[in-house]
Amino acid sequence: MRVIGIDPGLRNLGWGVIDVAGARISHVANGICHSDAGDGELAARLLRLHRELTEVMLRYAPEAAAVEHTFVNKDAVATLKLGQARGIALLVPAQAGLVVGEYAPNAVKKTVVGVGHAAKAQVDHMVRLHLPGVTIAGPDAADALAIAICHAHHLQSAGRLQDALRRAAG
Repeated sequence: MRVIGIDPGLRNLGWGVIDVAGARISHVANGICHSDAGDGELAARLLRLHRELTEVMLRYAPEAAAVEHTFVNKDAVATLKLGQARGIALLVPAQAGLVVGEYAPNAVKKTVVGVGHAAKAQVDHMVRLHLPGVTIAGPDAADALAIAICHAHHLQSAGRLQDALRRAAG
């Protein structure tokens, strides 16, 4: 199964694609969709993110997707803009017909690092351990790969639970 993880951001929207075969995961690709104030008004920036992420979806054809939850910070305007970028991160996989998993940052860190309050450097390190030899495009791409790994683990757990329930019903 091919999984894409997306770390939403208005300036830097990270993405990471992995393949999952049983307990084995392998890196496919990762990168960052960029938009900045030089791209024009907010609508134009969101359109750019939409186009870039759509290209990623078409190129790598994931079968599952996950996006990180965002939380309110002290700057309400920045929070709203981040929420709109998150809308793009949810919309593009949904347009491809995928159900999108959503995970809190602490859940991603707990799954990948083992600690819910891990630093970005720890997440990056553990992603590199899970995906030996990977070249990561930047911190946002590392976070996106961690989200994809987290989703893969949750999908595998859900599949094992469903198999056990089917066997028990018998």
